[in-house]
Amino acid sequence: MSVNKQDVLKLLDDSGIFYESVEHEAVFTIEEMKKINLPHADCIAKNLFVRDDKKKHFYLISVCEEKLVNLKNLQQTIGSRRLSFASEKDLNEILGLQKGSVTPFGVLNDRDKKVKVFIDERFCDRLIGIHPNENTMTLWLKTENLIELIRAHSSSVEVVNLG
Repeated sequence: MSVNKQDVLKLLDDSGIFYESVEHEAVFTIEEMKKINLPHADCIAKNLFVRDDKKKHFYLISVCEEKLVNLKNLQQTIGSRRLSFASEKDLNEILGLQKGSVTPFGVLNDRDKKVKVFIDERFCDRLIGIHPNENTMTLWLKTENLIELIRAHSSSVEVVNLG
């Protein structure tokens, strides 16, 4: 059973974590997100699910939406083998997510703890805007709270300079 939007909201409520949320039409890209004029637009994260060339290591990368991510540079930053985007099949099987719904909350569905999360240091000491495992809502919470939740799930998370 996958952790869905309601489960994420319940986890936040049960943990006493303050968040703001906005329900909206399904969005699949950052460009679509920009068109719906969400609050805290400067805090919205672009989330990428990538893997190494041997499909042994998977990474979820959260960067500021305006950043272009160069996979070669990212590979050097996180110390991995050659990177490419993970397949929709892997996204669904490992994180229980659909295309367009990639979010750090997906690691709550990662039973085998295969995925390491990297969050851009530009989110430190501020809000991060992400989906709660479904792309029909965006929520904003303190980045520190998100990191605590990921670590409480025993998943790996690091804050790094992603350019």
